Amino acid sequence: MTEANAYKPEEFGRVAVLMGGDSAEREISLLSGSAVLDSLLRSKVDATAIDFKSKDVFADLLGSDFDRVLIMLHGRKGEDGKVQGALELMNIPYTGSGVLASALAMDKVRCKRLWQNLGLNTPAFTSLNSSSEWSSIINDLGPVFVKPVKEGSSIGISKASNASELEKAFALALKYDNAVIAETFIDGPEYTVAILGDSVLPVVGMKAKNDFYDYDAKYFSDATSYFCPCDLSADEEKVLGELARNAYEAVGCYGWGRVDVMRDNEGDFWLLEVNTVPGMTDHSLVPMAAKQAGIGFDELVLEILASSHIDRERD
Repeated sequence: MTEANAYKPEEFGRVAVLMGGDSAEREISLLSGSAVLDSLLRSKVDATAIDFKSKDVFADLLGSDFDRVLIMLHGRKGEDGKVQGALELMNIPYTGSGVLASALAMDKVRCKRLWQNLGLNTPAFTSLNSSSEWSSIINDLGPVFVKPVKEGSSIGISKASNASELEKAFALALKYDNAVIAETFIDGPEYTVAILGDSVLPVVGMKAKNDFYDYDAKYFSDATSYFCPCDLSADEEKVLGELARNAYEAVGCYGWGRVDVMRDNEGDFWLLEVNTVPGMTDHSLVPMAAKQAGIGFDELVLEILASSHIDRERD
């Protein structure tokens, strides 16, 4: 990893920070994007914010001769490969994972199937629809988390322990996506592993006052507790770091990202999902892990920016 002061601002050229958009995660994207933009300006980088909600966003990118794009879009259209594909066609280097990895990471069903095929632990799940037999699913999977397949930030997620709760949870998730899954609930602590370049950063443990680490707990609650260093031994943290790296690399992720994991009562780790554009707010976990590794926020942002690429250049 390069020292932050080894980067010269002018080497990055004109940088567009894409943020906002119109996904369910717009609010968090604006917070993340603003934090990153302020950091780049502190580092004297020629950076400009672009709200992806604009209809002319791609014309703006081409017309303003941007040299690279730092993607701070969370959720659909920004984290699912669509923007990445457009930037590939425009020949503009961008941060984060490429088209295929972004799309795969956003699709919980296909991502989990990949991990299962590779023998990587991820909770059992089933797809839901209006004809699902709610009681049978609870009998097969036990208590479950119900999730929209292509949303992040715990949006639309709820827990169900019986058939009635499952049906209600399905109705809630369906508001955010027409594809919904029920995933076996892992009763135990939650951890997240950030990856920056080739480095696995220190593990962060978290404990929410709510029933689980939901949207409010992630971004707004001051009652959520974070632990970095966490409660794992050095050997346990190494095992978890290797699992996270394997999961991240299996999806084809690049540059930076975050892998979310649960640990059961027997001590086994279970992969939940990989985030290809994690949050960068004052409640976010990647900056927290970076700080524990001795990497300040401004250095972190420059490292992310320096990893910008066009996928075909890595083939």
